[in-house]
Amino acid sequence: MAGVAVAALGLTLAVRRLRHDGASRVESSQVVMAPAGVRVRVQVMNATTTRGLARRATMLLRDRGFDVVESGTASEQLDSTLVLDRSGHPDWSQRVAAALGGARVEARPDSSRYLDVTVLLGRWWRPPTQPFYP
Repeated sequence: MAGVAVAALGLTLAVRRLRHDGASRVESSQVVMAPAGVRVRVQVMNATTTRGLARRATMLLRDRGFDVVESGTASEQLDSTLVLDRSGHPDWSQRVAAALGGARVEARPDSSRYLDVTVLLGRWWRPPTQPFYP
């Protein structure tokens, strides 16, 4: 009888700990959104051999309020994701990088493009898991 009580107590403590850990993870991870009232034009390019990464990043960025105007495959391949500031708004590029889970940001202004940010997805980038709806 005492063994059952100890097991029940252990199970209760484990469930409380899981609930607490899960709650703290949700609170600490903030969703990064596009700046309010601003249209940030983004180009997303897959710089890997993994099919579909540009599409997944496009969906993620659009869900966060960014205007992805172009996506495709880059001619070069990269290991890590690179976010390029095209219009002289480093804060916008930083937001895009944060929305993707972190990436290196570089300023490469290009006034010939109708873009604010270019994303070159590297092979280490992992899209967020999608919820399972049976």
